[in-house]
Amino acid sequence: MEISQSWEARAAAKRADTLEKIPEGWRLSPADLARAKSQRDLTGAFIEQFLTLGEIAITTKDSIDLVNEIREKQLTAVQVTTAFCKRAAVAHQVNNCLHEIFFTRALTRAAQLDAHLATTNSPVGPLHGLPISLKDQFHVKGVDTTMGYIGWIGRNLGVTDPAQTHHIESQLTTELLSVGAVLYCKTSLPQTLLFGETKNNIIGETLNPHNQHLSCGGSSGGEGALLALGGSNLGVGTDIGGSVRIPAAFNGVFALKPTPERLSYRDVANTNPGQNTYRSTVGFLSTSLGGLELGLRAVLGTKPWVRDPAVVPIPFRGEVAGEYRRSALNFGVLWADHAVGPHPPVLRGLREVVEALRQAGHKVVDWEPPLQATAKRIHFSFLFADGAHDVHSHLTLSGEPLLPDLEGSFKLGDPIPLAEYQDLTLQGLDYERAYSDYWNSTAAADGQVVDAVIMPVAPHAAVIPGKYYHTAYTEVINLMNYSAAVIPVTKANKTVDVVDASYQPVSEVDRMNWDAYDPDIYHGAPVGVQLVARKFEEEKILAIAGVAMEALKAFRNK
Repeated sequence: MEISQSWEARAAAKRADTLEKIPEGWRLSPADLARAKSQRDLTGAFIEQFLTLGEIAITTKDSIDLVNEIREKQLTAVQVTTAFCKRAAVAHQVNNCLHEIFFTRALTRAAQLDAHLATTNSPVGPLHGLPISLKDQFHVKGVDTTMGYIGWIGRNLGVTDPAQTHHIESQLTTELLSVGAVLYCKTSLPQTLLFGETKNNIIGETLNPHNQHLSCGGSSGGEGALLALGGSNLGVGTDIGGSVRIPAAFNGVFALKPTPERLSYRDVANTNPGQNTYRSTVGFLSTSLGGLELGLRAVLGTKPWVRDPAVVPIPFRGEVAGEYRRSALNFGVLWADHAVGPHPPVLRGLREVVEALRQAGHKVVDWEPPLQATAKRIHFSFLFADGAHDVHSHLTLSGEPLLPDLEGSFKLGDPIPLAEYQDLTLQGLDYERAYSDYWNSTAAADGQVVDAVIMPVAPHAAVIPGKYYHTAYTEVINLMNYSAAVIPVTKANKTVDVVDASYQPVSEVDRMNWDAYDPDIYHGAPVGVQLVARKFEEEKILAIAGVAMEALKAFRNK
């Protein structure tokens, strides 16, 4: 393919076009931008200095309160959308977290929803008037989907027919619109998607709003960063190796990773989409647990399995919540995976959750499942099964290079032979069965099987860019397609989370991870943990996450 313009020029033009879509009155001065670069923490007071009190009041409400107030006509969809568009615009200018901006369309949509409510006195659906952000894998008609590739600027990733450019819409996009959502922006992600940080050759790097020394995570990193800055309170991402859970934990927000076949991936852009032995899954990030449930309940209410045969026909099961709010639950806790031990802030977060649950009357036992290193090896092999040919096909469209961080992982090579692929599939099934057998065995002691497992999301709180060495804590959950939720717990504290001089690394990667821990650099980084249930137990894990949050609240109030 002949490339008429350098990739650098195309990227620069795209960046300029995105900024041009921000209304002039919302643009920050060069002095403000310079202050933002020197600021450690961009959240809370820093970003709110650029907003009115009314805008702050709206953007700090949770999703459920907003849809209720719009339905009761205490707020209009236009007021809410305007506030979130402005806050997202400021967030992008200080934190580089958006790929696509379509505020004008969003405000037109909000006005239509207000008119509908005024005329019929009935909302369009359970998300009526709620602004929702999307990771830049979801197609929205009339808007680019670059997925971080320069070669797809001006069109949609995966659309080869020029006549179809900007006409494709992801099924999930259609479903969100059908229940009243307002879509207004798409968020940044890393080149290739398969990276625990967020950087690409279009917009550069998205850092952690709580601590700009650290990464916001990936691959739904822009979503995590935007929520941390209050530019959204409910967003949609994807997860094949931790890509919803990692940004949630790193940015101090909530997340839900469902089993892949629970929500529709139809017409969603993806890396190596033909690899579906271990599928990527659509998930939600939110500033509240209620927001996660609201999003899941609303989308499942559209019966996505009718339009996408890959989705299992399971409606939202509201009765499950009551079942798991009983007086005594049984938790397992994975303190470490015998490959890379967590840093002090993560261990403190785990201890706090465990102690809170125990004081609330729940049982917590140590969790020693089959080695996660086995699952990591198998899962990693599938992610790179095509020899990186899909990635390089997209790079070739513009001539852009791989990011230096990715050169080692994405060297072009031969795809895995079919016999090896099939053998890996059998190894994955063997691991899944062994893990399930271990889980079932936990009932032997007292007849009560473990309800959910508490474990780290990563061995660090956020991560110093370039030092994300170990992703097994999330990948093992993808290998088994389990349901998982992330809850924020605490923040790294340089006074409390001191270096443990007695720690003895168990491997070279463990040593590298431990050497990267610096209490001063990590200070202020959010710490989240993941709660894990088995397949298709999304309602259960949301209910259990609520139990954990209530226990933490009671624990801190003592």
